[in-house]
Amino acid sequence: MKLQGKIAAITGGTAGMGRGIAEAFLAEGASVALFARNAEKGVKVLEELGAGDRAIFVAGDVMQQSDLEGFVDHVIAHFGTLDILVNNAGGAGDLQPLVNLSDHAFDEAMKWNVYSTFWATRRALPTMLEKGKGRVINISSMEGKHGKAVLTAYSAAKHALNGMTKSLAREVGAAGVTVNAICPGIVITDIIRNNGPATAKAMGMEFEEMIDLFASEAAIKRPNTVEEVAAVAVLLASEAGGGITGQQISVDGGTAQY
Repeated sequence: MKLQGKIAAITGGTAGMGRGIAEAFLAEGASVALFARNAEKGVKVLEELGAGDRAIFVAGDVMQQSDLEGFVDHVIAHFGTLDILVNNAGGAGDLQPLVNLSDHAFDEAMKWNVYSTFWATRRALPTMLEKGKGRVINISSMEGKHGKAVLTAYSAAKHALNGMTKSLAREVGAAGVTVNAICPGIVITDIIRNNGPATAKAMGMEFEEMIDLFASEAAIKRPNTVEEVAAVAVLLASEAGGGITGQQISVDGGTAQY
């Protein structure tokens, strides 16, 4: 029970890696607050988790500053504090060669991946700083270390997210707050199954070819799993992770190797 009694807020918490992290945190004794757009799905996920009063759901859009700030405020009001913030929500958005990429699409990539993290973290930090302890975990991507054609806006956003992680870690480390990013490789979630075909098409290949390509770039020659990402999140959120901060930890099967 590495997280016994801890309170965690997770954006994009009802599916994919966000849900996997929520399940892992609950198994380690934490209470979790999930944030996502689909209220009906949020209620269903709470039922499936079966965690009783240790899990709540708040509906909202990570593209909206007021929604995110309201989420953090609600978590603190409901549970009385906040120990762990997982900025998981994000995505690739419009996939176009740069010459065809609109200002709006580029702005959306930044709002989805960078501004959302900025807004939620800024709101959560005062509570953590007052306590003299806290964990901020940003879900980045191997595209925050590499780059791929037609993923220019997404890659730029994830590089920015990694830079925010490094700088903020130096700002708040002496106050007892750690800030880290996890950089997953390809992880086969419902989001990938639903949106992956469009990504593959933009890259000029079939969905299965894209998955094979990503897997071939990894040392382990397979996609990573949600559970492998969640295990690293548990470490970073726990007391054992107290000496780790400012890092961009690859969970990509050896694709980046740094």
